Amino acid sequence: MTRIIQKSGAKKVKTNNNEWTEYALEDLLSYEQPTPYIVESTDYSDNYKTPVLTAGKSFIIGYTNETKGIYDNLPVIIFDDFTTSTQYVSFPFKVKSSAMKILTANTDIVLPKFIFYRMQIIEFDHSTHKRYWIQQYSKIKVKIPSLSEQEKIVAKIEELFSELDNGVETLKKTKQQLAVYRQAVLKEAFENCKTLSPIRDMSTLVTSGSRGWAQFYASKGAKFIRIGNLTRDSIDIDFSDTQYVNLPDKAEGLRSKLQPNDVLVSITADLGSIGLVPSNIGEAYINQHIAVVRFKNAAQGKFMAWYLRSDWGQKDLLKNKRGAGKLGLGLDDIRDSRVPVVSDEEAEAVLNVIESRLSVCDSIEKTVDTTLQQAEAMRQSILKKAFEGKL
Repeated sequence: MTRIIQKSGAKKVKTNNNEWTEYALEDLLSYEQPTPYIVESTDYSDNYKTPVLTAGKSFIIGYTNETKGIYDNLPVIIFDDFTTSTQYVSFPFKVKSSAMKILTANTDIVLPKFIFYRMQIIEFDHSTHKRYWIQQYSKIKVKIPSLSEQEKIVAKIEELFSELDNGVETLKKTKQQLAVYRQAVLKEAFENCKTLSPIRDMSTLVTSGSRGWAQFYASKGAKFIRIGNLTRDSIDIDFSDTQYVNLPDKAEGLRSKLQPNDVLVSITADLGSIGLVPSNIGEAYINQHIAVVRFKNAAQGKFMAWYLRSDWGQKDLLKNKRGAGKLGLGLDDIRDSRVPVVSDEEAEAVLNVIESRLSVCDSIEKTVDTTLQQAEAMRQSILKKAFEGKL
């Protein structure tokens, strides 16, 4: 596969009495399209050998048993062409999609780890949905010292990161334990719900969002909920990374306008993530990767969302997942899934148990998340000081 190297001028500058040279990223990194390495099947298993990667936070999304098209010219940086997220990779892999570039360092000038760390503190506006590497991101200029100085900087960064990572690992284990506890609470709460009925008989609407939303993206307007806004540990929708849209009159997407107490279900990728639409949602829509269930008794929306998030609900919901390659849930799979038939009083009693027991859990997790955010801020501080020559 041909790697593409773009050239531009380099400029020498002084930083803390050491000579650093200014380069565009395209001078330091050649790029390769990922097409030959895209996984053919998403039938992943932890028993398989080769990791399938994305450049986003999830990084390893599964393992494949495919033996062809494995990338092994290492190390490399994988770059999400739409979000500009990056990951450093030192092991053979395949990729999820073509929405990335595989970047290889020009080791005559720069160490792969050095330029990866330097890219972590680049400030870049990626709010417009488009590819960035070739036309914009690769033109960004950074200052690079000698290779020997790079080695010293990388060594110091990794020494400090090692101490930080030990604490982060402990916090992540705590979050895993909290997730196990949550499921135990839900399992016990719904254990006596024996009378079940298909969702098709309990709802007035089961549909998914439409396609083609990128043309309606805006800096403000109606909320647009994507699969990344749904989480595995809660029914609360994560609005920390909210996209907005402005729809014209009679747009096809208007049919997926949400109402309070609607229950959302992810139907591709991370199947079965659940979200409850809050009462203060305002105008909001979903994309084609999410289904919305509107129950006849809207007051029981929260009860139904928690049931579908429980092991009981997940087992029934996912039993009909389909696709030899890319797994998914059809709308009829959701309609055929069963949920409890209970009175409002019974639903409220179950919710009281869940919320009282999970409130402590939520408090602990909030503290853990705050500490993790502080750790990430410290990581950024270390990197900034490193490239200012202040470590």
